[in-house]
Amino acid sequence: MIGRFCLVLHGHLPWVLHHGRWPHGEDWLFEAASETWLPLLKVARTAADEGLPLSWSLGLTPILLEQLSSPRFRTGFVAYLQELVERANSDAVSFAEQGDLHLEWLAERHAERLTAQLDQFASYGGDLVGPWVELVEQGVIELLSSNATHGYHPLVLHDACARAQVRAGLATSERHMGHRPTSVWLPECAYRPPGSWWPVAVHGLPRERAGVASLYAQEGVTAFVVDTHLVRGARPVATHDGRVALPVPEGQADWDHQRAWRSELEAHRVVEDGEVLPLSVLARCPDVSEQVWSGDIGYPGDGRYLEFHKRHGLRGLRYWKVTSSAAGLGEKDRYHPDDVPGAVYSHARHFVQTVKRRLQRHLERTGRPGVVCAPFDAELFGHWWHEGPEFLLEVARGMAAEPDVVPVTLQEAVSRGVDKAVELPEGSWGAGGDHQVWNNDELRFYWEMAYRAEDRFLDAWHRHDWERRPELAEILAEAGRQLLLLQASDWPFVISTGGAVDYGIRRIAGHAQAVDDLLNGVEDLAAGREIDPVTTNTLERCRLVDPVFPDLSLGWWA
Repeated sequence: MIGRFCLVLHGHLPWVLHHGRWPHGEDWLFEAASETWLPLLKVARTAADEGLPLSWSLGLTPILLEQLSSPRFRTGFVAYLQELVERANSDAVSFAEQGDLHLEWLAERHAERLTAQLDQFASYGGDLVGPWVELVEQGVIELLSSNATHGYHPLVLHDACARAQVRAGLATSERHMGHRPTSVWLPECAYRPPGSWWPVAVHGLPRERAGVASLYAQEGVTAFVVDTHLVRGARPVATHDGRVALPVPEGQADWDHQRAWRSELEAHRVVEDGEVLPLSVLARCPDVSEQVWSGDIGYPGDGRYLEFHKRHGLRGLRYWKVTSSAAGLGEKDRYHPDDVPGAVYSHARHFVQTVKRRLQRHLERTGRPGVVCAPFDAELFGHWWHEGPEFLLEVARGMAAEPDVVPVTLQEAVSRGVDKAVELPEGSWGAGGDHQVWNNDELRFYWEMAYRAEDRFLDAWHRHDWERRPELAEILAEAGRQLLLLQASDWPFVISTGGAVDYGIRRIAGHAQAVDDLLNGVEDLAAGREIDPVTTNTLERCRLVDPVFPDLSLGWWA
């Protein structure tokens, strides 16, 4: 064996049910289910049937699990697919009338594919979570947890709120999966070390805060993924044999190549506040992952693949191929599905060989078998890159033909042979490797609102006797739900990137206002006053549109 390969897929969407449909809202979820989750499930089951060593580490964020298990999703998704089938059939008629037989055939293929998805969904009993859990039980994949609503840890104000994101996330994953994951996906791969920190809004004095690894390790988590530069920029602290940690002399890591310090092909234990934690990290291997996501050399840019950006009509289906990166949307040629299998096969074989070559170089340099970690947003496969799921199946087949490379889950990758411990720097996998996507002048208003909501919620949590007054706990818990939803990293992301500025602002304002209204009710009850009707109305609306975390515990903020 020359090394191992760890594929990590991150599945996430913010809570969008009951919050708009198109262009922003529920259609995001339905589209992801049709273009990513059903195709990936089909691929995973095919791989299992073929006896392939799949070993995916698949992240389903807690808030995504809440949505996929919602009755609203189950009925809405069927209606969505049925609407697409009707659209495809209508397109076929229209293309036939125009005498365009190729587009007519493509439309008919769309109708067949979508009808098959209706049958696939029905065969699962309308359940997109249970089939993944079955694959875990069969030893085919590993499921990861995450923060409850994908809260961006490095910029959360209070440790209690950061801890609540962790606890709520793990409890929700356990409720849906039937087991408690010991590996997680850090939202935006964003890590913060412990120490003094200046809040980015509202508060003008520094404060001490806990590190992300400690927050997770305290809840039994033993592994997560970070971006390359965090491991390359780590400070070596100790060697570790599983029991004893020995300090590393200054400068040793620079010449001790056989230990492979700060290599993204090695797992590292994390040190925080001088303690070697029972938690290890793997870093993204850029040489390998760029083969998929790079805009310059990435496989999805091949001219034979389906063009993502061009649709037939405002909300229509896709009938054109990439053609070339230089071609404008008006210059795209018709899609030819028969050209695709050869492209998928050749790209998958190239990917497998790239992994093998990278592992071989590491082995030659260090004498150690390494781990190539390739983390991706799951929606890249199927949604952004239509042929992506078939690519992953061919990669699994290619890996099975390479006995020198062993596919492993994230947990398997860190379960043995982690012999060094480091302190990680702060950062994310966003632009610049820092927080600029989630914290800039355009987003100052968001952090002011989020921090004031944190402050006020924790003030009420500490001052009032909610443990012995269930009527207080009821409203305070609803305020906690809204605070968790407000903290989703998606809202600042869609504003900063310009993807859905209006929607992001609307969601931020709505959840912040709900926190305020509900906490007004807590204060009224605590003072013996009649609750303001606005609070009652807000409480009813929140229960209707945001029925998440039904087992929410106020103890999560302890």
